[in-house]
Order: sequence, then C-alpha cells, then structure tokens
Amino acid sequence: MSIQKRNKTRVCGVIPARYGSTRFPGKALAMLAGKPIIQHVYERCSQAEYLDTILVATDDQRIVDVVEGFGGIAVMTSCGHQSGTDRIAEAVRNIDCEIVVNIQGDEPLINPAVINLIAGELINNPLVEMVTPVTETIDPEEVKNPNIVKAVIDANGYALYFSRYPIPFIRDTQPGKWYKHIGLYGYRKDFLLRFVSYSSSFLENAERLEQLRVLENGHKIKTVVTAYQSIGVDTPADLMEVEKRI
Repeated sequence: MSIQKRNKTRVCGVIPARYGSTRFPGKALAMLAGKPIIQHVYERCSQAEYLDTILVATDDQRIVDVVEGFGGIAVMTSCGHQSGTDRIAEAVRNIDCEIVVNIQGDEPLINPAVINLIAGELINNPLVEMVTPVTETIDPEEVKNPNIVKAVIDANGYALYFSRYPIPFIRDTQPGKWYKHIGLYGYRKDFLLRFVSYSSSFLENAERLEQLRVLENGHKIKTVVTAYQSIGVDTPADLMEVEKRI
C-alpha cells in the first residue's frame, strides 16, 4: 500500500485489552512465540505509518505493567465498560487527536496495511465519520456461521446493514457473493464521543452488534474492501493455531 503525504492529522491507535475475558481470562498476557499477545499486537501496530500514537486501554494493572515493560503506553480505564468502544472513548477523551483507530487486542497477526487503510479513508475523506473493513467471501459455510458477521453495502461503499444472518439471501441459483465484516473501526474523535453517548439500540441488542447503533441513529459507516483475513484468539485452542502460523 502506498502512503500518501498528509497534513498534521493526529491519528491515535487504541488497543482495548480487558483482563477478564469470558472464554479466555488473561488472554492479553497469554504467551505466544515468547511474547504476550498484547505485545505482538502493539508491535504490529507500530509498523502502521499512519498512527502517530498507540495506546493500550485496559482495566487491569497487570496489563499496564506488561505494556510499560516492553516500552509501550498503557492507559487505565474503568472496569465497568460494556464494550471496547466505551473503553477507547474514555482513553482518548483528553488526548489531542482527530482520528481514533480501534484495533482488536486479540489479533496478534494484525496487518499494518489494514490499519493504514482505515486511517487513510478518514484522512483523505473529511465527510466520513466512521469506517470499517470488509472482505469478500463465496464460502457458504462462512456465510451460515453466526460468529462471522455479514455486511451489506451500497454502491458508494456505505454499510446498509450488518447481520449474523446470511444476508443478502440469494433467492435464485445465481452465484452468491457476500462481505464478511472485520471488527476494526476508525472514527473521528468527536463522532466516537457522540456514538458512546447514545443508548444501546434495538437492532444492536437483537444482533449483539454494536455498530448497528450507529446506523439506527441515522449515521453512515463507510466500508473499505480488503483481502485481509482476520485471525483472532478467542480460546486457548485458537492460540495454538496462531502459534503454528507464526
């Protein structure tokens, strides 16, 4: 990916890292190829040319100590947040930045190019308030999987809807093409703070998809298409699979 010259737009990458993961407690500090997962994520983020600052937003002193131990920056946030978005909003509230990129703390193989793609869309298009990546799939098993979120987008690349259901429904026998949503987000800081002030919405609660709160409140989410395949660590078994890839 080519990196265009830009003005002094301050872009802050934030990695939310909660210690008490339901399926994998202490996941951020689990060792992978000799380093904790959170260090792998942080080091890959540091390769993204568009990020001016990288923070880990956490609720646990153990994570703060590990991050500071490898030379990173960590911010302690409330343990009462319901989502990573709420956590990063607290972390950046008093930080001088214009754009915030929400980077999953459980993706040790995150590609810096996809971070640049998200940040670049906001830098180069002042009308965009929020952006997220999607990737094409034709695999019917992925489409049926409720853990893989599908995105329907319009002709201009804006999201119409996100669902765990296989949408769009292909009625006839024509070949199907779907977009899988990748759970990274970029926001203008002022929009992020507005977003977290909204009450949770009906569609968000029905699908358990936070981004639907944005659409339900009348805002737009720009999508960017990438070939990147997200590989997260949700369980100890996932950790073993990622270690094989490394």
